[in-house]
This record gives sequence, structure tokens and C-alpha cells, in this order.
Amino acid sequence: MSRPDANGSGPTDPLPGNGRRRTAAIALAAALVLVAVVLAVLLQRPAGSPQPPAVPSPGTSTATSGAASPTPSSPSATPSPPAPTGTETPEAGQTPVQPPVTVPPVPAATPPAPGTVPPRDPFPAGLRNQDLTAVPGAGRTVALTFDAGANAAGLPKILSALSAKGVAGTFFLTGNWAANNPDGVRQIVSAGHRVGNHSMTHPGFTGLSDAQIVQQVRGAEEAILTAGADPRPLFRFPFGERDARTIAAVNDLGYAAVRWSVDTLGWKGTSGGISAQTVSDRVMAALQPGEIVLMHIGSNPDDGSTLDADALPQVIDRISAAGYGFATLDALLAQ
Repeated sequence: MSRPDANGSGPTDPLPGNGRRRTAAIALAAALVLVAVVLAVLLQRPAGSPQPPAVPSPGTSTATSGAASPTPSSPSATPSPPAPTGTETPEAGQTPVQPPVTVPPVPAATPPAPGTVPPRDPFPAGLRNQDLTAVPGAGRTVALTFDAGANAAGLPKILSALSAKGVAGTFFLTGNWAANNPDGVRQIVSAGHRVGNHSMTHPGFTGLSDAQIVQQVRGAEEAILTAGADPRPLFRFPFGERDARTIAAVNDLGYAAVRWSVDTLGWKGTSGGISAQTVSDRVMAALQPGEIVLMHIGSNPDDGSTLDADALPQVIDRISAAGYGFATLDALLAQ
């Protein structure tokens, strides 16, 4: 215990060295305890657990402007989708046709299996590389043909006249017309008439690529088949526009090209200076064995006339009176 020094100035440590050693020992023990506590905490935290938030530096504000930081579920943190690719359709660059239709893509060609014999043409080889203007070897017969690419205004009168006279005709339909007039297609077929392919949307063919020709022909074929008729293997070029390349392309798709001997011009309507009598007279002026007559189903867009339908009964009577009969273009397939 302490005792007063000789001058009575207060207590003194009789063992000053022992006091310093005791203080150092206490400090060392405290340090060891602190290290043990830190190690225990570190060993108990699971691997991969998030680090504690960083302590802001002095003077740094922790307040935000009211907008929460984006999280993975926030719209601003969602990765942007890739930019869309081109959206051009197969008919890009072509003149629009009303009502609009989608031309099917070019079907992928399936190579024949090794050793397979290529299928024969569905039409006589003699019809290749031609656009027929008459039925060869048909004798005193006439083929009445009707193109359908606009409306169906003249169809009831045409079907009625053909039925009353006991005559069968050939109807060249665009795929567009068939898709929009399925009842008309069924009426044509149920009355015993023949159907042919007149393209999908009635473009001029010489300005089309080979791929677009495939689209037009196959697209129309699919639409007509869907409506209940089979146009194969008869094809008529829109506007009669063709050349050696387009004829060969159509042949390669399994179609024989059929033109006409005479165009009645009934499609010009009364506003174009045509009458039903003009239609009849033009047919008779071109009368010949195997004659192919071109008429139209739709009405003139300016005056609404249907001159071919109006003239048809007289046309049939005058042809019959001249000693001619009638045939569909299936007569071509018997060559």
C-alpha cells in the first residue's frame, strides 16, 4: 500500500516498475479480446453474403432527389430488346391492288430424291414455249373464255346465259378475285365450267423477276384451290403481256399459256364507244376453227356496263347458227 513520502507530499508507489508492467498486460489482454471478437464475426458470416454498405465520406450527403436507385425489376434497368429486322413484304415495290392481298413467299424448291424420274408436264409437250391463240385441231368449235380480276357484276348473267344455251366456258380467275368471291368460284365449278390461273394480283409479267412470277402463279393457285377450284394447268398472262422468259417460267410451274383469238373489247364499256352489238360483231368477224374468245366478268369502272354479259346470248346464237359448237380449253390437253 502507498505511504507518504518524507516531505508529506502524498502517496508514492513503492514498486513503480510493477505498475507499468501491470498496465501493459491489461492493454495486451484487451487487444487479444478485440482480435478474437473480430475473428469470430468474420468466421460466422456466410460466404457470398453482401458486404456492408460503405460509410459515406465526411461531408457527403446520403439524401436522394426522391428517385429510387434502379433495381433489376425497374423498367430503366431492363435490357432493351434487339432492334427489329426489316419488314419488307414479298410484294414490296409492286403496284398495290385493291383489295390488298399478301402474296405468299416463294416456296423452297425440294430437290428430287436420287434416282427419281422427273414428273411429266401436266400438259402436252407441244404446248411448251407458246402462248396459244387458238385451239389447234379443234375443228369447228369455239372456246368462250372469261377473265375475272375486277368485280363479279356480270357473273350472274353470264352463268345464266351459258346454262340456258347448254354451253361450257373457261374462267381465268385471279387469286385476288377468287379470295374475295368464293361463292362465285363455287357457282362456276358447280355449273360444270373450267377454271384457269390468271395470276394473283394481275401485274404485267415481263417486269417481274423469276421469283415474283413464282409468287404470282403459286399464290393464285393456292387461293383458287382454297375457294374450291383447280386452275391447273391453264394460265393466262395479265394484259396478254409475255415474252420467251415469262412463258418458260410459267411452263416450268406446270402451266400452259393460253391467249385468245379475239378480244371483244366489252371491257371498254359504253364510255369507251363499245356496245353489245360491237362485242357480237367482233366475235363473228374472227370466227375460225378453234377460236378463243376473250370476254370479261367485271363491269366497266366508269359506266358500270357489263357488255360481254349483255352480248353473250346473241354471241352464242350467232356462233351456233354458223355451224360451230363449243368447247372448254381442256380440248388443248387432248393434243
